[in-house]
Amino acid sequence: MDPDGLDDVLDLSKDRSQNQGVYIYQPAKAGKASGERPSKRRKVSMNKDSIEKLDGPGFVPLLNGDESAECVQLRYDTYKQLWSEQEHKIQSILEDVDAGVLTDVLSFVRETSPQTSNGCIPTALVTVGSNVSSLSRLLSRLNDQLKSTNEGGVIVLESGDAPNLKTSLKNIIRAAVTNTEGNDGYQRFLTDRSGPRVLGYDLDLLHDYVQRRGTKKLVLALRDSEAFDPGLLTDLFHYSLLLGISTSVELFEGRLPRSCVSLLQGKHFEVQEAGNCVDRIYEALQTSSDGRIWVGRNITSTLFEKATDYFQTPEAFSRMVKYACMSHFFANPLAVLLGNPHKSILSQGQFCEAIRNLPSFRMFCEDLVETGSINEARSMIEDDEYLLRAASDHVDAGQQAMRHIFRAVLLIHTCLQHTHVTKKTTISDLSVRALSGELIDSPLVEDMLATVRTLDSEKLGEVLDTLPKTLSDDSALPGIQADLKALLEANPDSVPLRSEYNINSSVMKTTVVQQRVLLTKGTANLPEQDLQYTEIIDRLVGALHEYFIETLVRPQELFMNEAFVFDLRNPLKETFTPRPRFAIERALASPFDYLISTTAATAGARISAKQPAAAILYQLYLESGALVNVHDLWQAFYGVYESDQGKKVDDRVVMSLFYSALSDMKMFGMVKTSRKKTDHLAKSAWMGL
Repeated sequence: MDPDGLDDVLDLSKDRSQNQGVYIYQPAKAGKASGERPSKRRKVSMNKDSIEKLDGPGFVPLLNGDESAECVQLRYDTYKQLWSEQEHKIQSILEDVDAGVLTDVLSFVRETSPQTSNGCIPTALVTVGSNVSSLSRLLSRLNDQLKSTNEGGVIVLESGDAPNLKTSLKNIIRAAVTNTEGNDGYQRFLTDRSGPRVLGYDLDLLHDYVQRRGTKKLVLALRDSEAFDPGLLTDLFHYSLLLGISTSVELFEGRLPRSCVSLLQGKHFEVQEAGNCVDRIYEALQTSSDGRIWVGRNITSTLFEKATDYFQTPEAFSRMVKYACMSHFFANPLAVLLGNPHKSILSQGQFCEAIRNLPSFRMFCEDLVETGSINEARSMIEDDEYLLRAASDHVDAGQQAMRHIFRAVLLIHTCLQHTHVTKKTTISDLSVRALSGELIDSPLVEDMLATVRTLDSEKLGEVLDTLPKTLSDDSALPGIQADLKALLEANPDSVPLRSEYNINSSVMKTTVVQQRVLLTKGTANLPEQDLQYTEIIDRLVGALHEYFIETLVRPQELFMNEAFVFDLRNPLKETFTPRPRFAIERALASPFDYLISTTAATAGARISAKQPAAAILYQLYLESGALVNVHDLWQAFYGVYESDQGKKVDDRVVMSLFYSALSDMKMFGMVKTSRKKTDHLAKSAWMGL
């Protein structure tokens, strides 16, 4: 829009002083003369007190700032300890996942050479699929193995490091030397070398390095080989190769010339998919027999929703779990109970009031009143010491209940794998239902129990052998297993035994009634051992059903579950999938949701002069159509201040606020200059879209 035209619309063409820009005035610091050079910065060494301050807990006091320093420190220490244990489990899983392919690739590198490959270049083709981070771990561990035995090393080259042949060779030589000598060793290697000076991409440098170190195996690993120029790949194929492939070997081979493919003698290695690693990590974190904290239903759903929406590495999944765990300890004062604190540091009225405001506390007290324990409910409400003792005891009991819940989840998952009643069901699917209290009533459990009735003795024995060993402590399964073993030993010739629920134990009877053929299903006459086996099956199904009813409780109904189950409403979605437009629109439309209002009247008013200028202009902007008359917008904006301040309103101040707010609106992309009418602005955004 023409600035002069805008001034004419606002009736400011005669007063040019009001058309000046808005500036922020920052006075010079006192004691500095104009033109004086700034003082030189002095290096200040960190003293011991400063280092201790930096190493202190990064958590802030909660409970309105009244939380004691001991509780803050204990929350921080407990978080560090618990997550270090979880991280150790994650690293063990990743090492186990990579162990198989690492052993195969290492054997391939050690046992192959151009001589054993009929003059061809030995090439390892590693397909990583969605688990792109696994290749980095594989190359790092392969390099460590070769370096530890002084056999050689791995040179990792990416497509960005290889724009042309000279740069590629230079990066290869530098990576080979710095792998063992470091950057300083690489510089010394170039300067201390005798003879004529050679360029950085001369392969004589690499030859001298190999001879000096006695290197036997030097592997060139192309991390993203599909992004390399095929012509450049042909020139680089002079080493033992390791090619990372994200699609398939056939597609990669189709990009190379046949003359190049004929020089390679490759072997295919496949890395486990990322989804399997993610499931194993989640299972290890949730189903541990010594677990003290668990991921809730909402976070579990968010985690696996993101894992299915796009390719997610196990490391990214672990970071999201770590963020959720850190959020729980950072913002939840009840998390201090997981560190088994001494009662003396918890004797705070605010801490007890926080417990009494929990949803689980209200449910627990209502249950006490319904069961007639009115005195206990009164003590929970009035006696702080009694409440702290009960809360600590119920944290321990709730943690044990969570361990039982996931023990039952493992049992159901094991049975489903052997019964094949439905499509593949993962631990995460069962966990989401168990965490919401829906697993006990789900068709999965009913179908599983119905299928267990039909198993013969051989398949039932396999199922019982694979059940978690921890179930023998608090269930009737050991006695059932002993009776089954005794029955099989007494009838070795009749194995496998079948129950009356098995399809082979049913017979069809045909009868003719009034010239109509009727088919009825009945049970065959079973021998004595099959009848005894049917009794064992009935006992097993009854014991499993009773065990599931007692174990699969709703975690939300456990008193103090807010301490050991972290399930904030949207901790991950709002952080990793932020909605900045929604936040900006809400801040402009309802600024007092974020600002402290001086009076209740200003907070309740829809448009007020106490609001920021951008918020006032935005709310007026919402009331207009697709084209906004600038003069009308200015008059409405001025009217807001005039109604609040009366004759004391300063026109120039209000005009500067209007210009500033209008600039903010343009910066947000909500308005732009209209091509149809010079004195109008065009809307370019609508609320909620």
